[in-house]
Amino acid sequence: MPNPSSQTLATMRRLMIGLLCFGLTGTTLELWLIGHHEDVWQWIPLAVMTASAVSAGWVVSAWSRPSIVTFRLMMAALMVTGLVGAVLHYRANMEFQLEMDPSLSGLALMAEVLHAKAPPALAPGNMVLLALVGLVAVWRSESFDMSAA
Repeated sequence: MPNPSSQTLATMRRLMIGLLCFGLTGTTLELWLIGHHEDVWQWIPLAVMTASAVSAGWVVSAWSRPSIVTFRLMMAALMVTGLVGAVLHYRANMEFQLEMDPSLSGLALMAEVLHAKAPPALAPGNMVLLALVGLVAVWRSESFDMSAA
């Protein structure tokens, strides 16, 4: 008979990966609907989120070392994509704000940049959060047998 705590952990892992996939789907759909596919740079988060969802499906269907390693690599790529996206959004907003008011600097400039609506400077941070959810889902998974739970 399987250990009840192992069953609970397996269920929690699956639920967290499901939550990750829900977030990836919603974020990808939102980016698509707002037209975030005009150039190659804007396709990168769409591609990384899609590949992350595929790797999540693999890790759930075949809990194995290769699937977990691939999943972790995709979560790292998702995190890097989110961080780079935040920097790119911030820089684009900063350039726009400086064109509007060249006298801005320091905290006043940062406040204007962070309050800008398009592109939202901190929105790519959502990908970092989703990556962390994914990493927590497979935390200490080396010795865990999902099929036995």
